[in-house]
Amino acid sequence: MSTYKPDYQRIADDLREQITDGRLSPGDKLPSKRELRDIYGTSAQPVEAALFLLRAEGLIEGRQGKGTFVLERE
Repeated sequence: MSTYKPDYQRIADDLREQITDGRLSPGDKLPSKRELRDIYGTSAQPVEAALFLLRAEGLIEGRQGKGTFVLERE
């Protein structure tokens, strides 16, 4: 049985865990996309896909010119 996960899924899972366990709190700014590429050792595409997934789940929001932030949880 393989435990392979695509890079975007691995990144999204890690950030989601940090949000749900409180290491990243509502209002916290995520690292920049460049920093996330360096942290996870990937290209831009998996980082973009991970952020897209977390936005779709309502966990984060992008603010033009400011960055990406953790949203309040209901």
